[in-house]
Amino acid sequence: MNNKPWIKAVFSPTGGCQAIADAIVTDVTRTRDVDLTFPCAAQTVAEDMPLLAVVPVYGGRVPEPALERLSMLMGQGGPAVAVVVYGNRAYEDALLELSDALSANGFRVVAAAAFIAEHSVVRSIASGRPDAVDKQVAVDFGRAVLSKLAQSQENWTKPEVPGNPEYRERPKMPVTPVTSDDCGHCGSCASMCPVEAIPMDDPQSTDAGKCILCMRCVEICPQEARALPAPMLEAMTARLKQVAATPKQPEIYL
Repeated sequence: MNNKPWIKAVFSPTGGCQAIADAIVTDVTRTRDVDLTFPCAAQTVAEDMPLLAVVPVYGGRVPEPALERLSMLMGQGGPAVAVVVYGNRAYEDALLELSDALSANGFRVVAAAAFIAEHSVVRSIASGRPDAVDKQVAVDFGRAVLSKLAQSQENWTKPEVPGNPEYRERPKMPVTPVTSDDCGHCGSCASMCPVEAIPMDDPQSTDAGKCILCMRCVEICPQEARALPAPMLEAMTARLKQVAATPKQPEIYL
């Protein structure tokens, strides 16, 4: 199965998950990308086509839009690799949730991993990650998966991953990004929002009921006109510095 193309399904609003996914498939001959940050059409994944699913962790869970779009990929008993990427705090139930979702979608989970990327809200936490060491671990992980897939399917054991099978409650988003007077009304934030929380005709507003605080609008704004309200950002920074200051390392499950 080493010569078969992989499906690379990634939900990556700010780029951290994409960087890890790209490193994992370094030695994969061919890939077909599925961008989970936008709605995708239902498709069946052939049994001999491995699936790599890479998603971020928000509050210890997989973002609901990522799960919804991942459910559009229907497996036929083929292998899947579950990977979560988090901002150095904790991934809690997210890896188990992703693994369970892939199994429910008809895939056979053969490997899993948790990697670290710069925190999407408080950018000073895990700044610069994934770094060269993280990416090399991801490359080596991909090679180990290829080696496992080259073995008899009897050796494709499902890895045990940490997490509570009841999953923790999803946290409510405490705030949404706000727009300054520097906004040029270009509409980039609205067109690129994964959940359509920003109206095209009013890009200075954000629907709090839809926003998942993925921070893509802040990341891509050409005028740097979007940001969290300063008091909330300061509070989140202070809290995260207490629980996420010590650098964590990738965890691999094969």
